[in-house]
Amino acid sequence: MSDKPINRWLILLSGILINLCIGAAYAWSVYQKPLINLFKWSTKEASLAFTISCLMVPLAMIVAGKIQDQKGPKMVIFGGGIIYAAGIIGAGFTSSLTILYLTYGLLGGIGIGTIYACTVANTVKFFPDKRGLASGLVVAGFGSGAVVLAPLSSTLIEAYGVLSTFKILGFAYLAVISVCTMFVQTAPPGYRPAGWTPPAPTSTTMTGSDKNWREMLSDPMFYVLWSIYIIGCVSGLMIIGHASPIGQEVIKLSPATAAMCVGFLALANTAGRIFWGWFSDKIGRLNAVKIMFILAGVMMFSLTQVTTFLPFVIVLMAIGLCFGGVMGIFPSITADTFGAKNLGMNYGIIFTAWGAAGLVGPQMAGYFKEINKGDYTQAFLIAAGLSVAGVILTFVLEYNKKKATRSAIAQN
Repeated sequence: MSDKPINRWLILLSGILINLCIGAAYAWSVYQKPLINLFKWSTKEASLAFTISCLMVPLAMIVAGKIQDQKGPKMVIFGGGIIYAAGIIGAGFTSSLTILYLTYGLLGGIGIGTIYACTVANTVKFFPDKRGLASGLVVAGFGSGAVVLAPLSSTLIEAYGVLSTFKILGFAYLAVISVCTMFVQTAPPGYRPAGWTPPAPTSTTMTGSDKNWREMLSDPMFYVLWSIYIIGCVSGLMIIGHASPIGQEVIKLSPATAAMCVGFLALANTAGRIFWGWFSDKIGRLNAVKIMFILAGVMMFSLTQVTTFLPFVIVLMAIGLCFGGVMGIFPSITADTFGAKNLGMNYGIIFTAWGAAGLVGPQMAGYFKEINKGDYTQAFLIAAGLSVAGVILTFVLEYNKKKATRSAIAQN
């Protein structure tokens, strides 16, 4: 570690901008239709590139997180930026599905996971006093990628075509990530900002000691936390994957209006990462999770009754707000529970729940829609029921936290 003064807010800003670049992954639908039109592929064939990318993200996070915990984040982020840019630029030379799968899917996904693991874990270590807010902000960078880059990508595609757009954006991402990485520093062990003293253990603060990945996996609470995470992501990813067809087929909206609803959903997703991160610093991480589960459960049930535009938008945004909250505060919950020292790899393992939810949520909605002739009701009710289970599991985790807190107080 160098003796350079630490400006943790500049490190946070760098992480946000880097994550904004990799957040372009959420804008896949902008590229998919032009690719289908250009190469005459089916939707299923083209969308597999996005699925491969999503599967690569948690796997890359585990490997990159371990390297980052041992060697520091700077070179890992830079290396991830090269891999990510190579994937996006390489997609610009697509002439077959295989090339698209290897570039956008494989390389793009590996690059995203490598960068995301480091920016999130390292930034959180600099903010022990504001973990929720810091993780919410840096994760919001990723969540806002589609909001910022989807319109830009659409404009470039219209002007230059989809393949040239990949090349232009790939070089732009490489430039931004390279410059921002220059401002990244490694968090010193046990870093404390000037003037801040860790609070004494209470019934509302976590007291988890630093655990490596083996110790984490041997802790029963890991499996409770992993289950909470997957439940927290299922509803959000289900709706993100099906918001437009639900709007068009169930609410009877035009394609343009349904697309506008997707935009509102993306904005709420981004806002939720910041709001719940900040709010969890005030009321406690697990209290925030319980509120999010209750709200998400009510909203998923409400989707079975909604038939008009305005209530549909409100419900979508509430679900997006809760999903964003889960994404925003779980890095902090992981650090609170298993310590910040090995957060890179530990959160990478926890993040596999997101990958599992990405398969379960959208597929479950599609399955019940198909067997019920276009009716999503069963999927919505199951998601609502899972939210109830999420509340119960959160109480289980909270009970374990209080036991650990009492033990820590007794030892002191």
